[in-house]
Amino acid sequence: MSNKSIQNFAVVALFLCLPFTSMAWGMIGHRIVGEIAARHLSPKAKIAINKILGNESVAMASNWADFVKSDSSFNYLNSWHYIDFDDSTLTASSLANKLKNDTATDAYSKINFLIKQLKDNKLSEEKKLMYLRLLIHIVGDIHQPFHTGRTEDKGGNTIKVLWFNQPSNLHSVWDEKLIANQELSYTEYVSAIDHATIIQQSAWQKQPISSWIFESYQLANTLYSEIKQPNQKLSYRYNFDHLASLNEQLLKGGIRLAGLLNEIFG
Repeated sequence: MSNKSIQNFAVVALFLCLPFTSMAWGMIGHRIVGEIAARHLSPKAKIAINKILGNESVAMASNWADFVKSDSSFNYLNSWHYIDFDDSTLTASSLANKLKNDTATDAYSKINFLIKQLKDNKLSEEKKLMYLRLLIHIVGDIHQPFHTGRTEDKGGNTIKVLWFNQPSNLHSVWDEKLIANQELSYTEYVSAIDHATIIQQSAWQKQPISSWIFESYQLANTLYSEIKQPNQKLSYRYNFDHLASLNEQLLKGGIRLAGLLNEIFG
C-alpha cells in the first residue's frame, strides 16, 4: 500500500472514531463548498490539485481539518477555523482596517498564510497536502456566519434553541441543521444551487477576503438579533426565511475558493 493510500485510510479511520458533534458547516456543507470549487477550477489548477490530493477529491479533502480535531497533536489548529468580532457596529471599512493589523491566530491571518505558503515552489509535498486541505476548509468556514461571531457565546454555540422541538444551539443550526433539512446529498445540493452567472462569479472572486468576512459578520449580527429568548423555537418558518441566505453563503464560498485555487495553481 502506498504512503498516500495509508494516509487516506488513516483519515477515514479517524473519521469513524469521531463523535458526531457540531463542526463548521458540518460535513455536508463543507463538501458542498468543495464540490462547487472543484467544478470551477481552471484546467491547470485542476491538474496541480489532483497531483497533490491524489485520489482524494476537493469535496472530501474539505473535512480533513475537522477530522483531525480528535488528535491532540493538531490542537494548535483550533483557532484557525474562525475569527471573532465582539463589536457589532463595525462598518466594511472599519472591519477591513481592523484586519490590516490582524496578527492573531485566526481564520483571516491563516488564510493569508496558507495562500503564501502554497505559492512557494519549495514547499514539501507533505506540507502542500496539509495546507491545501486547510485552505479548502477554512475558506468554507468563514462563509458560515457564526465563524465570524462573538467570543462571549462561542460563535452562537452557547445560544440554546429548539430545532423542530429538539435541543440545539444557534451555531449548530447553521452548521448542520438547515442543510440537513433539505435532505439532499452534497452533489445534489451543488446541482441545485451552482448557477451563479459569470458576472456574479467574477464580482465575488474580485472582492478581498475582508469583504467575505464582513458579509458573514453582517449576517451573523442579523441572526443574533432574531433570537429573543432562550430555547426559542425554530422550525419550518426559520428554514423558509433563511434558506436563500444559506445557499448564497455556500455558493459564494465555493466560487471564491475556486478563484483562490486558480490564482495559486492556475
